[in-house]
Amino acid sequence: MKAIVDCNSFYCACERLFRPELAHQPVIVLSNNDGCIISRSDEAKELGIKMAAPYYKVRSFAREKNIAVFSSNYNLYGELSLRVMQTLKTFVGDNNVEVYSVDESFVNLSHIPADQLQNFCLVLKHAVERWTGIPVSIGVAKSKVLCKAANRISKKQQLETKGVVILQSEETIRAALEKMSVSDVWGVGQRFAIKLEEQGVITAWDLRNMNEEWGRKNLGGVVGVRLIRELHGEECIGIKEALVVKKMIATTRMFGSPVTSLRELKESVASYVSRAAEKLRRQHCCAQQMYVFVVTNDYKKAYEYTPQNF
Repeated sequence: MKAIVDCNSFYCACERLFRPELAHQPVIVLSNNDGCIISRSDEAKELGIKMAAPYYKVRSFAREKNIAVFSSNYNLYGELSLRVMQTLKTFVGDNNVEVYSVDESFVNLSHIPADQLQNFCLVLKHAVERWTGIPVSIGVAKSKVLCKAANRISKKQQLETKGVVILQSEETIRAALEKMSVSDVWGVGQRFAIKLEEQGVITAWDLRNMNEEWGRKNLGGVVGVRLIRELHGEECIGIKEALVVKKMIATTRMFGSPVTSLRELKESVASYVSRAAEKLRRQHCCAQQMYVFVVTNDYKKAYEYTPQNF
């Protein structure tokens, strides 16, 4: 068995960690330069705030509903993500954790007896939340695709499931997949789901019951076969071992407004190099080369960049 540990509304949770008075208030976090909404608390979702919505379209609504709005702070999110992942590794070991994204990790639980999975996951969940302050949901199953399905249920039914869902028996798997839209299956997506629905594949259970040859023809060859097998609980996508040494470390950001002085440019470069060096020290390495690049805004012609400007 394996699990996916997913931080709930991660960026919002990071901001709430230092603003506990916002525990039950709707919160949203914005992208670089406050362009779009990239994280929403459950309260904000209930108000109808959409993911990736341009902030200028909801600014008045946010003020009206007393929604707390934060600019993104990726240094903070990266640090708290590292703490969450280190907590997981403390419980299961470094080689049993695959960091999938900044707020998600797959965890190998093959060494945990089946009758102890529920209790172990509850202990793990409470430890992460107590040690880091970040709430998480856990989905457990035999394959990664089923883990994602279980995790989806655990996030939507927090009170009923206590944030932990285990899909182990055929009955629990069927009950979960029959209620899940095919568009919500990990690896399908909205666009491709439309094509599947036109062929009568409406739910995840419908997709599971398609034969492998159909999957090969309609789901991208080997990828489709693997997806159907994963829905049957067959492990086709294993836990990947952590990359010990990265070949490249990059720190890039967009400027909120045009930079027209050498002083401002130097300050930004110094800040980004410092962040990259911090990442380098964490993997106990040194760099052989360093590249610094700056690009102009191709979509704004109001300001003409010339050598004299710098």
